Amino acid sequence: NLQFLGAILSLGPPSSASKMAASTSASVTYNFKQIAPVPDADSFVDIILTRTQRRTPTVIHPGYKISRIRSFYMRKIKFTQQTASEALGRIVASFPRLDDIHPFYADLMNVLYDRDHYKLALGQINISKRLIDTLARDYVRLIKYGDSLYRCKQLKRAALGRMMTIIKRQKASLSYLEEVRKHLGRLPSIDPNTRTLIICGYPNVGKSSFVNKVTRADVEVQPYAFTTKSLYVGHMDYRYLRWQVIDTPGILDHPLDERNTIEMQAITALAHLQCSVLYFIDISEECGFTISEQVALFESIKPLFANKQLVVVLNKIDVITLDDLSPENRAKVEGLVRENSGVELMQMSNVSEAGVSAVKNRACDLLLQARVDARLSGSKVGDVLNRLTVAGIEQTPKEPFIPESVLAARAAGLLGKPGRRTEKDMMLEGGGAGVYSSDLRKGYLLEDDEWRYDIVPEMMDGKNVGDFIDPDIEAKLEALEVEQEQLEAEHARAAALESDESDLDETDQALLGAIREKKRLTRNASHVARNAQGAHMPRTAKQGAGVPVAGVVAHLESVGVETAGIAQRGRKRTRGREEDASDAMEDGEGKRARSKSREMSKSRSMSRSQSVPGERGLSTDADRAESAKQLLKYQRGARGFGKNRKAGESDRKAGPKLVKHRIAGKMSNGTRYSR
Repeated sequence: NLQFLGAILSLGPPSSASKMAASTSASVTYNFKQIAPVPDADSFVDIILTRTQRRTPTVIHPGYKISRIRSFYMRKIKFTQQTASEALGRIVASFPRLDDIHPFYADLMNVLYDRDHYKLALGQINISKRLIDTLARDYVRLIKYGDSLYRCKQLKRAALGRMMTIIKRQKASLSYLEEVRKHLGRLPSIDPNTRTLIICGYPNVGKSSFVNKVTRADVEVQPYAFTTKSLYVGHMDYRYLRWQVIDTPGILDHPLDERNTIEMQAITALAHLQCSVLYFIDISEECGFTISEQVALFESIKPLFANKQLVVVLNKIDVITLDDLSPENRAKVEGLVRENSGVELMQMSNVSEAGVSAVKNRACDLLLQARVDARLSGSKVGDVLNRLTVAGIEQTPKEPFIPESVLAARAAGLLGKPGRRTEKDMMLEGGGAGVYSSDLRKGYLLEDDEWRYDIVPEMMDGKNVGDFIDPDIEAKLEALEVEQEQLEAEHARAAALESDESDLDETDQALLGAIREKKRLTRNASHVARNAQGAHMPRTAKQGAGVPVAGVVAHLESVGVETAGIAQRGRKRTRGREEDASDAMEDGEGKRARSKSREMSKSRSMSRSQSVPGERGLSTDADRAESAKQLLKYQRGARGFGKNRKAGESDRKAGPKLVKHRIAGKMSNGTRYSR
């Protein structure tokens, strides 16, 4: 009832206090993985100067007005100051402020990173930001009195140099903040306001094994102490609610100021989180610590259990149970319950999983009850109860409703007697499930019961498939198969007749090989004889090439052959160096002579493409010398000299192939591509 009432209270309208708490919790986020990386000092300088060079004008001349020169350099100083201030401000704003976050995270960061060192690093970054702003303001004021480009430029160099020096002096702080950011990103995401179970105790008593059993976490478990060196979080569901289970490192029994960083993480979680605590005790003493030492540790950290639900868990009962302990140790364990009110004692084993669920359920129930009690004790309970109306519950018993037909059958004694045979009875008689096949057609309601087992026609696209079946389909199919077999047999016989086997005997095959070899040798000898004198003989020098056309015509007419147009056909097929003058006169047609260069190019071979100048009809020695000079120049290349040098044989001048971004733009100190 209390849980139901607490759920109703949570649905009521929030008061001003709850609105403030909601706004406060909404304004504080604990996702430290969103913190941006912090660059080192050298990278910081490169980023700022590169951005200044890219985002501001870069061309200035002494001939400009002095006001324009001053504005040029003032803009650079202001832009550099703005860029550096924004970057430093983002770093300071991205890191959490210890005074604004939950006390658990504030103390945890104090344990891990040292609160003083953390605040000092952020303070130095903030001071650097203010120094850069002041420095830029002073140098902008000085540039207003600059009377030349040189003086304005020197003031700009001094301003940027001093700004970068301030940033370089924060090298240690920037490196420290980057390490803190990396470690914060690796911290588990713990919600201080949700339902939480904390597991604590001596090292190696079974805390991590319990967390792995009840949650989806995968905490490393090893048979030595201090396997867990930091806080681990696992999540589980109980009663449709999400719970977080925190596995803490082992704690040793010594003064608080002597505990190391690993132990202080567990102390911080116990001190600041509203949770249910499970204190584990290894009653088998396999952890290396006696029961007396574990009880002493409980008494030492008992102030941390104030206002928390506490369950003392006796682990490893698969080795030894509470009843098997010595009377002295048993009295010490039971004394924890007697001497401390609100403490419950439970037993479990991670190996056999006996009691694991019971321990988890009991711890969750205790925390839920405490949260409901806290809500009921709040100031808004009265306002909500005034708006609630609880209807009275009728206490009269209600009798069960039985239909009249059943009552009549019961009075007649018909209930329980066998009736008609069901389908299940027939299945059991017919061999059981998987063997018996039920008759689905026996219940069809038709005009004639004989129609029940008729073949149902198959319909496709609104038509009966049986109407399109040929009754002679099987005979036709057999005929096609017979025809296919005959074609395959004929194909096999034809392939056998076309085999590659020769009909010649060994003597005929030897004679055929000798003939082919003789033919090959004769062909090779002919090729050698033709090529023995080097170049091919021109067609005009061959035997019979000098026979005139008139003689050919007279010979053909003497034998009775028609000679109309034979002279013209013969002239078109002529490929000599010069046409016969007599043939040209006989034809009577003023055919223009072919180009000399064309005839020479057709009659030459590829190896003689470059002719001697004397063969071109050059008469004097001066002409031959000039032609030889031009030929030598052509052989060396057509690029030319000086401004007339060409990239190829075309008549266009091509300049050097240079990349635009490497020959144009800003030329400053350092490399061209970085600033």
